Amino acid sequence: MVTRIHVSGKHRRAGFWALLLILGLAAGCGMMATRSSFYDEIIAELRRDNYEAAVAGIRKAREDNKYNKKDRLLYYLDIGLASHYAAVYDSSNVQLTRAEEAADELFTRSISKAALSVLLNDNALDYSGEDYEILYSNIFKALNYIALDRFDEAFVEVRRAMNKMNLLEQKYNEAARMLREGAKRDTAGVNLEYRIDPVRFNNSALARYLSMHLYAVEGKMDDARIARDLLGAAFVEQPHIYDFPVPEVKYYSADKAIVSFIGLAGLSPVKEAMDLRLRTDKDLDLIQIFYTDPEGRNTEYGHIPFEIDEDFYFKFSIPQIVSRHSIIGGIDVYIDSVYAGRLQLIENVGAIARETFNAKKSLIYFRTIARAIVKGLSTHKLKQKADDGGVGGWLKKAAIDVATDITENADLRCSRLLPGRIYVGDFEVEPGVHDIRFEFLDETGLPVSTTTIDDYPVLERGLNLVEAFSLN
Repeated sequence: MVTRIHVSGKHRRAGFWALLLILGLAAGCGMMATRSSFYDEIIAELRRDNYEAAVAGIRKAREDNKYNKKDRLLYYLDIGLASHYAAVYDSSNVQLTRAEEAADELFTRSISKAALSVLLNDNALDYSGEDYEILYSNIFKALNYIALDRFDEAFVEVRRAMNKMNLLEQKYNEAARMLREGAKRDTAGVNLEYRIDPVRFNNSALARYLSMHLYAVEGKMDDARIARDLLGAAFVEQPHIYDFPVPEVKYYSADKAIVSFIGLAGLSPVKEAMDLRLRTDKDLDLIQIFYTDPEGRNTEYGHIPFEIDEDFYFKFSIPQIVSRHSIIGGIDVYIDSVYAGRLQLIENVGAIARETFNAKKSLIYFRTIARAIVKGLSTHKLKQKADDGGVGGWLKKAAIDVATDITENADLRCSRLLPGRIYVGDFEVEPGVHDIRFEFLDETGLPVSTTTIDDYPVLERGLNLVEAFSLN
């Protein structure tokens, strides 16, 4: 992707003084890095199935200011998800609703602030959530309402999730327009054309699965059939996300009841920093972006034609979505101690997270490059002024490098409590009271954990949906 950029001399000087101000602030507070170590004990409790303890741990983290005011949406997501695991469904819905309501407002506010100054690091902005996080907040609210036998509200949440998917590309095209307009007014003077990668996700198989069963419980069998067909279409039309077999689903039985099982396994991906290097070539009027892979090989990540009169290097980072390994390899279901079957994968949260993040990542990439150009030039000139040839000059240049690095940490904030994979299964069962057991197996088929639900009342005509999780 090639974009023409121009920086005027006047704007370079403005960027230089703006950089001095930011370096001073960074040296004073050093608060530009994402904090995540406090999650370790919370996640450990989740993996031990101590869900109430995880809820308490999140509340304690907030009391200890681990969640800043600008991270309040992240707190709502985390406490809402943990409350769902703890079966505190009403509380979960309250918190997830707060997250959803804050998301649109904070996204617009953050983009507006980012458009005002390219020098403003994303870590300094309010966290507005990732699109997959908000999508799944609706899905989890639907599951909460189903557990509370409030099916109309569950349907509203599923529809909201699907509507959001359809609006993703429009959302980021508007954000790109705001950043382009802001760049024209920014005193840093970096004028570039923000463009987004296409959003190739608009149909969630899990949302269709829930729709199918919600239609069926209302007796709308034609609508249930259509939802099932749309579930299949999600696999056909989005093979880059659904690269596994379509699960066998069932919403009707002539002489028995349908019991639907949902199993959540592992944990969703996290963000990690991708470290890049910007190199300018004044003879070629070119900026090159390099990436060093894990084997130590340097590869070109991108390049941009650029009129420049200095040669310099500048390090910067952008976030990338990285999956977390799960030891869960399968989920078996037993009904009254009799093997019923194995659940089938319906949603890989990591694949959806990566795809829905691409549009935002495009904007982050361009904005970070613009900041790196201005700061790189200004830092280069600042170091030239500080270089008096002695030890003092060397120390000044080292201090400038350190202060610059503080303000160039990638924004790695994300909720770490979503599941990594979601499995489903529909089985025909005689109406009545049954004992149910989920067995979560590792990749060799050995049991990792077991969830039992005794005396589950299977309705002849109704929504029988049972959920269990192992977040290992």
